[in-house]
Amino acid sequence: MKWIDEFIRHEATGGLLLILAAALALVLSNSSLSSWYSATLHMPVGIHVGPLELDKSLYHWVNEGLMAIFFLLIGLEIKREVLEGHLSSLRQASLPIFGAAGGMLIPALIYVLINHAHATALQGWAIPTATDIAFSLGILSLLGSRVPTALKIFLMALAIIDDLGAIVIIALFYTSELSWISMALALTSLSALVLMNRLGVVRRSAYFLVALLLWLGVLKSGVHATLAGVALAFTIPLSTRGRQHRGFSPLKSLEHDLHPWVSFLILPLFAFVNAGVDMRPIALDQMGASVPLGILLGLFLGKQAGVFGFAWLAIRLGWARLPDGCRWLQLYGVSALTGIGFTMSLFITSLAFEDDAMFAYTDKLAVLAGSLLSGMLGYLVLRLGASGKTAGN
Repeated sequence: MKWIDEFIRHEATGGLLLILAAALALVLSNSSLSSWYSATLHMPVGIHVGPLELDKSLYHWVNEGLMAIFFLLIGLEIKREVLEGHLSSLRQASLPIFGAAGGMLIPALIYVLINHAHATALQGWAIPTATDIAFSLGILSLLGSRVPTALKIFLMALAIIDDLGAIVIIALFYTSELSWISMALALTSLSALVLMNRLGVVRRSAYFLVALLLWLGVLKSGVHATLAGVALAFTIPLSTRGRQHRGFSPLKSLEHDLHPWVSFLILPLFAFVNAGVDMRPIALDQMGASVPLGILLGLFLGKQAGVFGFAWLAIRLGWARLPDGCRWLQLYGVSALTGIGFTMSLFITSLAFEDDAMFAYTDKLAVLAGSLLSGMLGYLVLRLGASGKTAGN
């Protein structure tokens, strides 16, 4: 399938750039250039148009502005998969749905059990529930033909469902006090976008113009601004009516054009501004505190146990089936890869704990450590599983 190969190729290359950007941030933050790195992140960037003023740091522009484009791409992928892809039928979607459910539930439970006595720490319960699709598919690409295509599709579908779960979590649990005037602007803009869809509008510039008002409304409303990207995605038409645009898909065209920008610019930039943890003042015993321990164990143990356990149960009960050509050991290896939370976990960390230094940056370091361990384990298991015998259902 050409589009699957292209998708994985983009994600694989983007995953490599993510690693390089994160590594550069770690080097800078742990060197004599750490003060320059910190000053760059907090450099004020303002936009003034008449009475409208938007003054934010570079860090916040990346996390609330550029990441809205990332969430736009996620929304487009979710809509396409639900309407005509691998989530369009219950038979196809059942295994990744069960796997994703377990992969969100078990890590959250582990985190809550470890942090139940600390109200502030409990705000981070969703941090270990995420999966980074770029990193996980990037590691799969290193294994080439050793991994069946059906297993790659399973991981891609599971990560997309995981992203949908993260969107719901952000909307429900990481929304501050609402400004109803700003919400009115956002809802009016969203209504206009829905009407444009119903009228068969295909011009991107028209959608983006209204989407700018939507983003401003959401930004000022108290709901996280990135959700404007998801809302916009759901209004982009998958297909068109009329002879003039016959065979043209605005959604697929936009998704195709956004992929390189997100993979090669936005996500690496996000990694650069979020992964810079100064490890010099962090003592080893600090990583045993409840917050970093909950994140680390949630990602490394909870994700693999939840995904594999729920998938195994669904298959054994006859509610789903093992992907074609896939072995049980390979399914476990992919389950381990879902513990690479990186991008989404760091993003949720910034929402859960607005003060980056609240836990002396051990929360971010735990995300990096849990993701690294999960990636290494998943890669080793999948290499080993390539020589095993195919499991029956």
